[in-house]
Amino acid sequence: MKRLKRLALLVALLLVLPLLVSACSQVNFGRDWRSASRASAGIAPDPQTTPEAVIQVYSARAFNWRGILAVHTWLATKQQGADHYVVHQVVGWRRGGGRSVVVSAIDLPDRRWYDAEPQLLLDLRGPRATMLIPEIESAIASYPHAHEYTLWPGPNSNTFVAYVGRAVPGLELELPVTAIGKDYLPDGDLAGRAPSGSGAQLSLFGLGGLLVGVREGLELNLLGLVVGFDAYPPALKLPGIGRLGVTPDPVRDGT
Repeated sequence: MKRLKRLALLVALLLVLPLLVSACSQVNFGRDWRSASRASAGIAPDPQTTPEAVIQVYSARAFNWRGILAVHTWLATKQQGADHYVVHQVVGWRRGGGRSVVVSAIDLPDRRWYDAEPQLLLDLRGPRATMLIPEIESAIASYPHAHEYTLWPGPNSNTFVAYVGRAVPGLELELPVTAIGKDYLPDGDLAGRAPSGSGAQLSLFGLGGLLVGVREGLELNLLGLVVGFDAYPPALKLPGIGRLGVTPDPVRDGT
């Protein structure tokens, strides 16, 4: 009986905590996507004055009610000497008509996601970025769910970014626990590398599992909602809210 009560308490916490996000006004309801801002947040370096190669990864609260629980993530790359960025992401509405949901296009890397302010998760520049961009492009080309999209538990936009992270461990990409879908392993695999490349995970189609990694710490997945603890930098990870504690530095050594 005590075990059942503890399980019920855990489930209740998983359900209540995301609502706190809404109460804290982190989610803006009632937005019209046609008038929502897609302007630059002014985070990315100007490609016209930045000759070095750049790789960046962003997250932003998902549109409307989805933002209570989840974020949308995407990658941006700029080749050495290029005067533009290429943004790589999965867009779910494209799945109709047999089109690929993966989009790689010249765009602003730090656009607001329909009013939601982007958060920089990774910033890598210089020779290391130059070396890793071809690996990223190869991983994108091999993404096995290019014609599939399921909002929950995946494969979705976060599944895509996590897949690239696993395929290119040199990125050392740590995704937030609010990136629901990141734990959906490619082709329904039950075990695989953590998105950061610094550990391993078990996952039952993204619905449950366990992840242990140097960068991610310890994460427990229950119905796609993740709780966890990170020792360095120290933080508690909670569904809907994300990271409570020290935020990891998104800048990677580019040498």
